[in-house]
Parts: sequence; structure tokens; C-alpha cells
Amino acid sequence: MLSHERIWAAIDALAETKQLSPSRLAREAGLDPTSFNKSKRFTGAGRPRWPSTESIAKALRATGITLADFIALVEDRPLNAAEIQTRFKPGVRNVPLLGLAQAGVGGFFDDGGFPEGHGWDQISFPATDDDMIYALEVSGNSMEPLYREGDIIIVQPGTNIRRNDRIVVRTNEGEVMAKELVRKTASIIELKSLNPEHDDLKIPLDEIDWVARIVWASQ
Repeated sequence: MLSHERIWAAIDALAETKQLSPSRLAREAGLDPTSFNKSKRFTGAGRPRWPSTESIAKALRATGITLADFIALVEDRPLNAAEIQTRFKPGVRNVPLLGLAQAGVGGFFDDGGFPEGHGWDQISFPATDDDMIYALEVSGNSMEPLYREGDIIIVQPGTNIRRNDRIVVRTNEGEVMAKELVRKTASIIELKSLNPEHDDLKIPLDEIDWVARIVWASQ
């Protein structure tokens, strides 16, 4: 039965498929972090508040779950975590793994910012519909405290980036850095440093080789 209670129960189950809290699921879906919180499920007057179809669609895209499977979650009895993991266990595939030093060397990337050639180290990562992802291993302390040396970040080149996205940027000079996007115009990109000891930057777009959005980190 399609009910307010079952819709929200299905969203909670959806979060569990990725071992996420409702607020983290909302962030992964590009929504306000409070969108799926229990406090948002009723109005101040106590009337049920339903999630929008847009927010559900974004949550499905973020978790890789189909609409049919989501409907099954709505219609089924509540599923425990073990059942969810069995039912929706994702496949895995290998993606290229580069060190940041390699990423700074010319000739390793195509025009879209994806590694060219073969022979890269690889790591296993849950399968997604998008083949254009790869992994970078963090070195140095310029990304602390968010990313530390040895952390693995998964990046996606060529995707649209928005304000507050965490991104990896490579300049034409070969400098590779992880920053937070403040603003991008037709002529300049403004970046906030993840490490407060490093300066924020404004870089002309014609000095940027490629930009890739960070979609996952191993922390």
C-alpha cells in the first residue's frame, strides 16, 4: 500500500543499502542535508509531509537503486539491514588508481581528464552506470584535515560541478589540487582550500587543464 509511513520507511531502507544515515543520503543526492530527517516528515501542525518525486529520483540515482526496487521497498514489510544488503548487494569493478604525482605529469590524460593507456594500478569499487571514474591516492598534507596522505578519492571528470562541490583541479602547468568550488564563471574559477593553512585561489579558466568532481573518499 502506498502510504506516508511506507514511503518514508522505504527511504530509510534506501539509505541502509549504502550504510548511510538519512541526512547523509540527502547530501549524496545533492539535497539539503535535512531533507530526509524524521523532523521533516510532518508539518508543525502535525500533518504528514511527503517527499517530492524529484528528491526520491535523486536518492535513487545516488544509490543506484531502480524505481522498481524502490517500489518493492514501499510495498514490502520493513527489511532489516542484513536482508537489504543481500537483496541489493552491488557488483564491483576495477577502476584505474593513480597517485597525485602521476596525475600531475603530462600525457596521461585525454581531453576530458580521464587516464589514457593501460598498466595502471587498480582498485575495486562498487559498479555504477558511469564508466568515467577513477581513483587518486592522496599524498602530502595540503588536503588535510579532510583528506590525509594515503586516502583514496574517487573522481568523475566531465560532470557538471556546482558551488560547494569538492573537486580535483589540474592546471596547465601540471599542478593537481583538491579544493572546494566557490564559483565558476566564463573566465575564472574560484576555489576554497580544504586545508586552512593554504590560500584560497582564483584561477583563469584558460589556465585549467581539467576539473573532476570528487564522488567518494575512503576515509
